[in-house]
Amino acid sequence: MRLATLKRGGRDGTLVAVSDDGARVAPVAGYATLQAALDDWDAAQDALANAARAAQSGEAVSPQDFAAPLPRAWQWLDGSAFANHAKLMETAFNMPPIETDLPLMYQGMSHQFIAPTDDVPFPREADGIDFEGEFGVITGDVPMGCCAADALDHVRFVVLINDWSLRAIAPVEMKTGFGWVQAKPACSVAPFAVTPDVLGDAWRDGRVCLPLTVEVDGEWFGHPNGAAMAYGFHELIAHAARSRSLPAGTIIGSGTVSNAEHETVGSTCLSERRAIEMIAHGAPKTSFLPFGSRVTMRAGEGDSPFGVIDQRVAAG
Repeated sequence: MRLATLKRGGRDGTLVAVSDDGARVAPVAGYATLQAALDDWDAAQDALANAARAAQSGEAVSPQDFAAPLPRAWQWLDGSAFANHAKLMETAFNMPPIETDLPLMYQGMSHQFIAPTDDVPFPREADGIDFEGEFGVITGDVPMGCCAADALDHVRFVVLINDWSLRAIAPVEMKTGFGWVQAKPACSVAPFAVTPDVLGDAWRDGRVCLPLTVEVDGEWFGHPNGAAMAYGFHELIAHAARSRSLPAGTIIGSGTVSNAEHETVGSTCLSERRAIEMIAHGAPKTSFLPFGSRVTMRAGEGDSPFGVIDQRVAAG
C-alpha cells in the first residue's frame, strides 16, 4: 500500500491512502496521522486496507497537496552506506579511510521534513547548497538489541529523501568532533511512503534496487542504483538499536546513493561530482546551487513508486 499526508489538518497533516496512479486519495478511518497508525500498527491494518481500496475511486488531488509522509518524526538517523561515495571523497580530499567495520550514522534534525513540491529556503548561497538523493525506511517500534536478521520485520515503509546539505559549513563543524547542526537543515521527502511489498523484486536484501534519478534545472545529473549499499537497511537498523530502542516513526536513511560506475550513471549529489572533478582535473568545475535552482528526484525506470520530489531553492 501507499500512504501519504495531505497538508491540511494541522502540523502533522492528514493521513490518506493513495491510489495506484497517485492521483486519488481516501482518509484512514480512526487514524488522523501516519504517526498514529504507526503507533497502533497491528490494530490499524483493517482501516489501512479499507482506505487503500477506497482510494482507487477517492478524492482527486494534485502533487502540491502533499506534505512529507511524516511532516515531523521522533527520530532521523542517516547512514552513509555506499562505499563508492566514501572512497571518492577520501581520494579527492586526501583523507585516510575511516577504520571501522561498523556502519556510519549520525542523528539529524527530525522536527521538520519538507513537502515534496515546496520551495526550500536557505540563508545564504555562500553556504554551499547541495542535495543528496537517498532511500530511507520508516520503522515501527524496534527493541533494543534487535539483530539484523530480525530488523526487516520492523520496516513499515520505504521512502525517497533529499537530504539537503550546506557544504561550506560542514568542514567547520566536522573539526569540532561534535557532529553536524548548521550544515544539515531539514530534509525533503517524496510524497508516498510505500510498504516494501509495493516494490516487489526491487526490495531485496534490505536494499532498494532501483535507480534514483536526479535532474538539476531540467538536466540529467545521475541515476545510480540503490542496490550498491555496503550495509542493508536491516544492518543499519540493528546498528541504531544496539544500545537503545527505536520508537515507531524512526526514519533511517541510506546516505548518498552512489555507484562505482559513476562515469556512466552519474551521481546524486554535487559534492560527489565535484570530488570526481578534483580527482580528474585537480579542481572542481561544478558549482553549488544558486537561489532559483530546481532539483527533481524520482526512482525507478517508469513511474516512481514514491512519487516525485520537485523543488526550487529559495532565499530564506
